[in-house]
Amino acid sequence: MSDQLAYALITPYSLFKSRTGGIIGRLLAHARLELVATRMYVFSDAFIDAYNRVICPQCTDSAVAEAWHKYINRSLRQDNPWGYLPRTMLLLFRGPNAVRHLKDDVIGAFTEQPVGDTVRGTYGDFIRDETGKIHYFEPAVITCPDPQLNNEHLKLLADYALTDGGVLEGKIRYGEGNVQCSLVMLKPDNFERRSRRPGNIIDTFSLTGLRIVAAKLFNMTVAQGEEFYGPLKSLFVRKLKGNVTQEVFNRLQNAFSFSFTMADAEAVADRLAERNAVSEFNRIVEYMTGVNPDDLIDPSEKPTASRTKCLALLYEGVNAVDKIRTVLGSTDPTKAEPGTVRSDFGRDLMRNGAHASDSPENALRERKIVGLAETDRKTCDVQQIIHDYLQAQ
Repeated sequence: MSDQLAYALITPYSLFKSRTGGIIGRLLAHARLELVATRMYVFSDAFIDAYNRVICPQCTDSAVAEAWHKYINRSLRQDNPWGYLPRTMLLLFRGPNAVRHLKDDVIGAFTEQPVGDTVRGTYGDFIRDETGKIHYFEPAVITCPDPQLNNEHLKLLADYALTDGGVLEGKIRYGEGNVQCSLVMLKPDNFERRSRRPGNIIDTFSLTGLRIVAAKLFNMTVAQGEEFYGPLKSLFVRKLKGNVTQEVFNRLQNAFSFSFTMADAEAVADRLAERNAVSEFNRIVEYMTGVNPDDLIDPSEKPTASRTKCLALLYEGVNAVDKIRTVLGSTDPTKAEPGTVRSDFGRDLMRNGAHASDSPENALRERKIVGLAETDRKTCDVQQIIHDYLQAQ
């Protein structure tokens, strides 16, 4: 069977209650599928009216179908009774039998018995009395169980991807305080194999009480990596020169018949410091992109060269930068405070789980590099992936 494209839409209530990380962890660990895109949405009435017409397969139980329509009209509309911004997060998955597998094996069906073996079993609610009337309905995640109907759902998500989706910065109302945005980037080793690590890291960041207002899965290219980490290169020249000096001294102190001093080692280090800094810098770029810049014969390949996957998230709220950095922990996982992201999920100075902006200014610079600051785009990854898939049907 050829690959299918399926979707999971995390509901506004799940996002509002910061269940996002737990749900993403389940989806990534248990779906035998490839995650290919993510995007935040706040749906317009036009989308919801169209979505309501195709949300349920014809065979759906009438009471359940009615509950779906009521839920979408109350929870996904911007004039909802609770007064919060109805953010949703879309995750696109690709793989064999993706639609049925995602729905049946991972997200799960509604059940009146308390179970925890599926996403809905753990995070959703479905309460119906003996007459069949549904009293409470919260699906946690919305998806489509029918492969044919799924294409109609996908088309709507693509059609409204630019008008209803993207960066939701500035749309949530906060109380008094310094509202900021901070970029968080989950690093490539979180996606080397199927696991709940990315979800667990997101769940740890939920301790900040901040709101996710943008999400983008992307392959960092060599060009992006060099620009993103560019400020480190000159820093490495200064910071690592002492290491070079000591290494030179250790290797050469007994190599000659004359005395080789630390002053001699420093003189040699002056010649090697920049080359060493470039080498260390390239190691970081290679880790983030899967490609060492020195291995590229043609520099024009840098804007496309990539073999890894990262997830960029934009968090918004009062004092967001400091709150995120506190939960992130020290760069060195062995020195990070217990319970922080880097203490729990970091392995070493480079593979330390996640990156987070250290200032509002750097957050804006980094957002521009990874594509979470653009507002005038004519297309997006979700739209392009869905269009390509539907055209191939």
